[in-house]
Amino acid sequence: MSENRTPLKVTVTGAAGNIAYSLLWRVAAGDVFGPDQPVELTLLEIDSAVQAAEGTAMELSDSALPLLRNITVSTDAAQAFDGANAAFLVGAKPRGKGESRADMLQANGRIFIEQGRAINDAAADDIRVLVVGNPANTNAYIASKAAPDVPAERFNALMRLDHNRALSMLGEKLGADSAEFERLVVWGNHSDTQFPDVTYAQLNGQSVGDQIDQAWYTDEFIPRVAKRGAEIIQVRGKSSAASAASAAVDHMRDWALGTDGRWVTVALPSTSQYGVDEGLVFGFPAVGVNGQWEAVDDLEINEFQRPRIDANIEALRAEAEVADGLF
Repeated sequence: MSENRTPLKVTVTGAAGNIAYSLLWRVAAGDVFGPDQPVELTLLEIDSAVQAAEGTAMELSDSALPLLRNITVSTDAAQAFDGANAAFLVGAKPRGKGESRADMLQANGRIFIEQGRAINDAAADDIRVLVVGNPANTNAYIASKAAPDVPAERFNALMRLDHNRALSMLGEKLGADSAEFERLVVWGNHSDTQFPDVTYAQLNGQSVGDQIDQAWYTDEFIPRVAKRGAEIIQVRGKSSAASAASAAVDHMRDWALGTDGRWVTVALPSTSQYGVDEGLVFGFPAVGVNGQWEAVDDLEINEFQRPRIDANIEALRAEAEVADGLF
């Protein structure tokens, strides 16, 4: 059947990096858009890394993947996003030694303004954009602002990694498989302010909150999920790459193919729900339905949740103020 379907054009930035190296084969093998959906890949890189990206393209070609129809390597954003149906924005500038978060935001602002404009001008009408490069939430906010002709909800940031980390830790604590949990959410920003929340979570239909100690939840679980990336760097000596790629696969797959009613964490532009400023890219509970995300609205927020959600609103509001100054 796949030979009769029009290939989807998928653009991956930062294509020479470790996350992309884990991601690209999953996309090309059908793990994202389905086992019958062919794809064409465009690998976007900066000049100094384009040779490495060309090497990655050679390896992809050598893998003889049945769904992979074409591979293009480019250093030009306008060319790379031309006709793109999906984009993984992986490439971003990390914070340098002595730099503030504002410095990092300004450096990334230039990158994501350029890419947002290219998406606005050249991408397909059904484009889905997932920002992986940090600070992911505000990079997505910047890219969306630079693409005024593209509906804002087409720009997401990756918080599925935080969601998956929380599921794993709960599973380890309670001796359960990750798939047995329902209604977990990680609110807010992909940063140390994020709030992994078990208020609504269930394990085989039973409340998770009733099965864990409050002190463990508050003092260990919440901060450990939020700081898991730093923990991995300390142990491995490198930042998480394969798990980030796997989470990006999960996010885009569920966006395109749906979640069958399951809640997942999605960082998407707020429509002012839960007191979040309109337009801030914020982690919410959502379900994938007919190729779109539907945020889970009208949940009751208690006194434990409210200040933790508000801390993320304040952090993202401050980042947005810096980002707005770049336009």
